[in-house]
Amino acid sequence: MCLVWVLAWPVSGLAQPDDLNQGLAAQKAGRHEEAVQLLDSYLEKHPKDVAARLAKANSLSALEKRAEALAEIEAGLQAKPRDPGLLLAKGKALAAMERRKEAIETFTQIITLAPKNAEPYKERAEQLTQEGDLKGALADVKKAVALAPKDPWAYFKLGMVQFALGKNREAVAAFTTAIRLNPEAPLFYFARGQLYRHHLNDRRKAVADFQEGCRRGHPLCCRELENLGNQPQSP
Repeated sequence: MCLVWVLAWPVSGLAQPDDLNQGLAAQKAGRHEEAVQLLDSYLEKHPKDVAARLAKANSLSALEKRAEALAEIEAGLQAKPRDPGLLLAKGKALAAMERRKEAIETFTQIITLAPKNAEPYKERAEQLTQEGDLKGALADVKKAVALAPKDPWAYFKLGMVQFALGKNREAVAAFTTAIRLNPEAPLFYFARGQLYRHHLNDRRKAVADFQEGCRRGHPLCCRELENLGNQPQSP
């Protein structure tokens, strides 16, 4: 009887199996402080769990604790230095901190390890654009599209690079493909609407895109409609 009682009694301070599931659930619900605490408890006993490490870093990023998020990712990389997921998270964290050259180096490292992964090409293209290397950025987004032809974000980033190059018609075509692949993303309508309004002088199409983007919850689309003297359409 005593033995059963001892084994059934929870040990204080011991990371429970539920810590991971509860931490992930808290993160999904936007309770990031709680998620960090639960995942930290879990990682004390399972320091090599990449999913938990990434989840904790994402919650720290959501709390705008970017340096702590980067440190968490680095801790994971000490155990698994070639893990593509951790490296991708590191590159994104560096980019968010505007450490673009380091971010580019990290994305290049992933491409070397996994040349058929479209994600690092998309992310590196964005950083190359910020650094003024539009030729390199265009090569990267074209590679991303070739690797992931059904990824709407690859086409969105292609459109952004083409816009930066002054190729407005090509940018519209890329945004249109992104919308076709994912018509639920309001950002795509905003980007295309901006081109129609400010660069192609097509008010009708701009209004249509801002209406759709506003209806789907993009505040900048709603603001553009107000500037144009239009009212958002009811859902």
